[in-house]
Amino acid sequence: MYRYSREDLIRILRVSSRQLAAWERAELLASAESYTFFDLLQVKKVRDLCARHVRPVEIRESLAAMQKQAAGMENPLLEASAFNAGRHRVGFRHGGRLLEPIAGQFMFDFSPNEKVVASVPATGMSGAPDQPVPVDVAELFANGVALEEDPHNQLQAIAAYERVLELDPEHAAAHINLGTLYYNRQDYKAAEEHYRHALRIDPRYALAHFDLGNVLDETGRVAEAIQTYLRALQLAPTYADAHYNLALAYEKLKEPRKALKHWQAYVKLDATGPWSVHARTQIKRILKTDSLKIVYGSNSDPQS
Repeated sequence: MYRYSREDLIRILRVSSRQLAAWERAELLASAESYTFFDLLQVKKVRDLCARHVRPVEIRESLAAMQKQAAGMENPLLEASAFNAGRHRVGFRHGGRLLEPIAGQFMFDFSPNEKVVASVPATGMSGAPDQPVPVDVAELFANGVALEEDPHNQLQAIAAYERVLELDPEHAAAHINLGTLYYNRQDYKAAEEHYRHALRIDPRYALAHFDLGNVLDETGRVAEAIQTYLRALQLAPTYADAHYNLALAYEKLKEPRKALKHWQAYVKLDATGPWSVHARTQIKRILKTDSLKIVYGSNSDPQS
């Protein structure tokens, strides 16, 4: 892979050496003297967020929160699409949804073309004739992530990830992202194949277990989905979405007491998000129903 010097990065992305050093001190970037194309994409995202008045400390906090929200995600800047969510917060487009991870809130996507910070390289990055960017797995994967930002580019994103897998069939993250694209297109068979392939590559990939559980649930295999969600939670006990979907699955099987445990776990992890209201409603309903059963049982005549 072609590597860019520190001077190349500063020239291509039009940032100052002082800015770059500040981002390194804020631990948004690793200090280095040479960079891959993948690194340039990450720096560009940080630059664009800062240009929208998001402070480095707020970017770092949002990245840490996103890693907790999406278990198994190592680098949210590259594996999801970042944008300015207002109030000096960073939001992410991931799995077809918009999430503000610090608040744990899903968001409505009113103006995606205005709010999304593009992952694609700036014109200057691709327009240096003396330094052509070679096509390799990392760059293709980054291109797939960038294409996913625009819902109109789904087919191109699929093609990018499929090309990644031609070059590296064991690229777990590409299988996950490709599976999610197929899932959103309701091609559940293809989605399941990619999620299962990701798990064969990395059985401890909590996100893959979660996504596979969603496919199993969607296709009516609820008992199997429950086991898959449970495995995701064994690997990542604070995976809020897994608790939520597991509670829903138990509700489908009419096992409210098992669901209760995971509704309660969810609201502890996400006290203010939009789904916490529903979770609290379910908790109250289950507790009320159970208390009525207890009262009825204690008052009934055993001889009757």
